[in-house]
Amino acid sequence: MAGRRVLVTGASRGIGRAIARAFAAQGDRVALHHRKSAGLAEQVRASLPGEGHVVVSGDLADPLAVSAFVDGAALALGGLDVVVNNAAIAVEHPILEQDYAQWQAAWQETLAANLLGPANVCWCAARHLGPGGRIVNVSSRGAFRGEPRYPAYGAAKAGLNSLTQSLALALGPHGIAVSAVAPGFVATDMGQAIMDAGDGAAIRAQSPFNRVARPEEVADAVLFLASSEWSSGTVLDLNGASHFR
Repeated sequence: MAGRRVLVTGASRGIGRAIARAFAAQGDRVALHHRKSAGLAEQVRASLPGEGHVVVSGDLADPLAVSAFVDGAALALGGLDVVVNNAAIAVEHPILEQDYAQWQAAWQETLAANLLGPANVCWCAARHLGPGGRIVNVSSRGAFRGEPRYPAYGAAKAGLNSLTQSLALALGPHGIAVSAVAPGFVATDMGQAIMDAGDGAAIRAQSPFNRVARPEEVADAVLFLASSEWSSGTVLDLNGASHFR
């Protein structure tokens, strides 16, 4: 499967960085997307094995920016074979601790970045993908378990799962497989901040392995899904037995 042309959103850090490195290690060329982390994205690009990797940028909440960076990635790589929707934000907004305006703002910001943005990436990418193409969406355990302090995040990820399965049906006849991975807590900057703000020991104890995931473990799952046609429509749980459904 080496030699693929891969777009990874949110690739300047955390899970996205690990995913970009995993594809590059297999001989693929990667377009690393970022929103406002040009320096970090360039550092990741420079660290990747192989040649031909590029950096693209754009705000997922801006439909025009999405179109520009997806088309830009396809132009720079000479097409697209794999698209990984990884970028996301987490806005804390517990229902009884915010006023109505804050509640509305959190929902609008989160859905724009975590659901509408990936949906637009899929629309734009589908125009470049052909038979054998893959879309892998990075969802979350929170789509199933619930996120009481981040309800819009959980709802957006649930919507992303539904989008994944709808597009698996819509794009399958064109030879394009669409799947998702749903991690629990991952040791990224965002995940660590949440653990530091709460009870990190309790979060680790949610899994019988008494730890959270490493970004590389999520990247391995994404590599598998991106190499499998018959996993289309799958939402793969990756939470260390911390939640069952």
